[in-house]
Amino acid sequence: MKNNPIRSKLKRGEASIGTWITMPDPFGAHLISKTGFEWLTIELEHTPISFETAAKMFAIVAANGAVPLARVPYNTVENIKRVLDTGAWGIVVPMVNSRAEAEAVVKASRYRPIGERSIGGSLHAANFSTDAATYYAKANEEILVIVMAEHVDAVEDIDEILSVPGIDAVFVGPNDLHASMNLPPTFDSDSKQFNAALKKILASAKAHGIAAGIHVVDAAQAQRRMAEGWQFIAVASEAGFMLSKAGEITKALGLGKGAVAAKY
Repeated sequence: MKNNPIRSKLKRGEASIGTWITMPDPFGAHLISKTGFEWLTIELEHTPISFETAAKMFAIVAANGAVPLARVPYNTVENIKRVLDTGAWGIVVPMVNSRAEAEAVVKASRYRPIGERSIGGSLHAANFSTDAATYYAKANEEILVIVMAEHVDAVEDIDEILSVPGIDAVFVGPNDLHASMNLPPTFDSDSKQFNAALKKILASAKAHGIAAGIHVVDAAQAQRRMAEGWQFIAVASEAGFMLSKAGEITKALGLGKGAVAAKY
């Protein structure tokens, strides 16, 4: 059975860089998985990507040597089970704001005796290049489980959330975290409340021996966050890269406004 190198890397205290896949296009996932990003998170929360399309992307990304992850639409057994059983090597779960919600994530994503994930499927084993029996025996050691801290409620209870056994990393969604503070959504800001929240999350992650992650807009932000101690760094998205480059070229040629429709 293949080893999940990202889980191993985070456990060693090292940083890992990936990006988000937001367009329902396996060809795009195929191409960007060859660019050097260590992992790709298929975005099912805010996009029209279906579970069927996501399953195709998981297989392509894994075959190309990157690690396929999935951000599920919501923290439910159905969502977590379906992406893991169809080949994702890990999950990113949005809006985990309490210890009970974190426990539900682990319960759905880990097999017994850690959790209560049900047995079934075949694509999960295929993407790890193994048989089903071996997958069931070793999946708890390889599946990456990440909870998101993207609300002031999560910040308030962060120590309780991150004390739940079975969690590998916590990932900050800066846009939603800003919004929960009644601030304009953005990847970064000078807000004292926002930056105090980041420090609290990072300190709690270190205290509990798990990796802290955050979404950033570009390489400069990624380098700054890594220097601060963040490990699981998502840089923009494939759509953001496409639009950024297209906007740069059209602006240089005097076409349109050169505006970027989305950075993530």
